[in-house]
Amino acid sequence: MSIIEPTPDQILESFNTAALAVAGELDSQKILQQIVDTARALVNAKYAALGVPDQDGNLKKFIYSGLEPEKAKEIPHLPRGHGILGAIIREQEPICIPDIAQDPRSIGFPTGHPEMVSFLGVPIMRAGEPLGNLYLTDKQGADTFSESDLNLIEMFAAHAAIAIQNANLYEEVERLAVLEERTRIGMDLHDGVIQSIYAVGLTLESIRLAMPDDSEESAQLLDTAISGLNDAIRDIRNFILDLRPRRFSGELSQGLARLVREFQANTMVPVTITVAQKIDDLPTAPARAIFLTAQESLANVARHARAKNVTLTLVRSETAVTLVINDDGQGFDPHDDSRQVGHGLANMQARADGLGGAFKIRSAPGQGTTVTLRLPV
Repeated sequence: MSIIEPTPDQILESFNTAALAVAGELDSQKILQQIVDTARALVNAKYAALGVPDQDGNLKKFIYSGLEPEKAKEIPHLPRGHGILGAIIREQEPICIPDIAQDPRSIGFPTGHPEMVSFLGVPIMRAGEPLGNLYLTDKQGADTFSESDLNLIEMFAAHAAIAIQNANLYEEVERLAVLEERTRIGMDLHDGVIQSIYAVGLTLESIRLAMPDDSEESAQLLDTAISGLNDAIRDIRNFILDLRPRRFSGELSQGLARLVREFQANTMVPVTITVAQKIDDLPTAPARAIFLTAQESLANVARHARAKNVTLTLVRSETAVTLVINDDGQGFDPHDDSRQVGHGLANMQARADGLGGAFKIRSAPGQGTTVTLRLPV
């Protein structure tokens, strides 16, 4: 059975339809899937995927098309950016080969992965910045992808880059709008509500001091009211702390110092911080895990510990980096599920497991809490 090649007009019409389809979407996750599905249809490939690399060259996102979900579950892990996929990430140049297995850069397929033969890979770039890579395999109706297929996918990748950038900008504008509103609410709480409560507390304190010595019961009631107001102020300060989300910018030592400053400003609890040298050259993944673990740990101290002192220590050896956060607060029983602090501990444990590290929390009622995160480097 012969394959009828599409005419240039049909190809142009398909390309215009594809470009318009991806340009009309602003949800980043949806647009990545739309790009993969459209690219596969454009060149009649059996499989297609889009990989988004992180700063270390590993694939942090991998969206695929043409593979049944049941079949995908049989694969032990998604591609990590090695072999031919890694070559595109490193070189940022298109690759078109008739047989993956015969290429010296190939490292084979994991167990459960479908066999693939012909391959076409194209980087998605915008103003010199890599946004992702398109991978297409198994050209249907031909032994390999043609030069026209390569040209078509390169043109489509240019349109896809604009669509991805537009979606990213749209989400960033939305994020900044939310952040601005949260910051405004935090300022209003700090400058308005807290000051008003504080003024009421001072008034009650003055009344208590002016009362006769024999009004013991009334004095106790006033003490209870003043303590309640102070608790309300502390809770609002902790709420303000949560309203100001911190994002990891890449400089770990600066990020930790900023977390500590904000924690002290909002809780009035002193923090002793010790950070070893040669921390800022850590790879992005462990550095980000350390920052997020410190952020969640300090937030838990602010919400639950009622601590008077906190220490944060970050040390690095030749093989590992270790974060230790200790407080002298009221502590809790780590084995009591009803007393565990939300999802924070589970998140920290999962973060350590994902990087081949170890996470440990030591605490007991009345004996404070120590959080330890150790990651290999």
